[in-house]
Amino acid sequence: MWLKNVWYVAAFEHEFDQPFVERRFLDVPVVMFRTSTGAYAALDDVCPHRLMPLSCGKRIDDQIQCGYHGMRFSADGRCVDVPGQSQIPAAANVKKYPLAARHGLVWIWLGNAELADTALIPDLHWHDDPKWVSSRGYHNVQADFRLMNDNLLDLSHETYVHHQTIGNGEEETIASFPVVVSTENECVVRAHREMPGIAAPPFFSMVLDYSGLIDRWQTAINFVSGINITVAAVCPVGIDRAKASISHVLHLLTPETESSTHYFWANVRNYRLDDKALTETIREAVVATFDEDKAVLEQQQKQIEALKSRVPHVAIKLDEAPIRARRLLESCVKNEAADPMRLVRPVAFVSPQV
Repeated sequence: MWLKNVWYVAAFEHEFDQPFVERRFLDVPVVMFRTSTGAYAALDDVCPHRLMPLSCGKRIDDQIQCGYHGMRFSADGRCVDVPGQSQIPAAANVKKYPLAARHGLVWIWLGNAELADTALIPDLHWHDDPKWVSSRGYHNVQADFRLMNDNLLDLSHETYVHHQTIGNGEEETIASFPVVVSTENECVVRAHREMPGIAAPPFFSMVLDYSGLIDRWQTAINFVSGINITVAAVCPVGIDRAKASISHVLHLLTPETESSTHYFWANVRNYRLDDKALTETIREAVVATFDEDKAVLEQQQKQIEALKSRVPHVAIKLDEAPIRARRLLESCVKNEAADPMRLVRPVAFVSPQV
């Protein structure tokens, strides 16, 4: 259940300070690196000789050398050296994939390379915008990325899973506040909640340095390829809404296999920009929060496999946004299969005001 003709996040840009990065995307092993000229390269992580992963070899200048028999491959996948012979077999090439850097992230295209237009990379400019500050990280979650989409679109679980961080107490559960769900361009789902006059959860009390009642509103946004954004805004009751503290929490999901996901994330804020201690405190808090999600999602995955079932097994009202997102994904995958040249074009996720 994967789209291929879309850009997926492959890594944070800073990860390319090392010789190479190896990961599996859509069940395809890939080795990636940045050349001395600053160009980004992604190759199948397999030597065409005896199928040894190239990532088990080493980087020599702008080439990767297989760790088994020393064959070398350039950034465009061509074999440029075979030890012990001058003739290079015509088939001794490695498939390459389009790779591009944007907004502090490196994106990979695993579909038809001729369609890999960088204009289709989703706009996540907050991640490297000087008007915002990012607390970022990565989790590998042993669960289907669709379970993670479900989790991010239905934030009512915060009351029960995250009661020590971002959730409200059961006396004013998030589920009690109505959610407005909408779809856009047959590829985006939005779920918006207004939560006025509530007790400040621990995380928001910390970032506001305030323990009284707050107005809180948030929008969960999902783009079918696995790009999720939570726009979270809070301010003390009585404060002008325009002065709210706003975070754009980027949840960037790239399927690793059918039952595991690369979870690149960043909590990007518009307040206390010079507070480096707060940046680290938020990072630590987000790690703790997403560790809680990881535990739940991995248990779900085990149950799905053990019971040979699917979720939701029984649907409730809170499932509206997740179900809409799954249906949009299914539709987009079917459309791509019927027309391999068809593209899903991302929209502006968040209005300029937030």
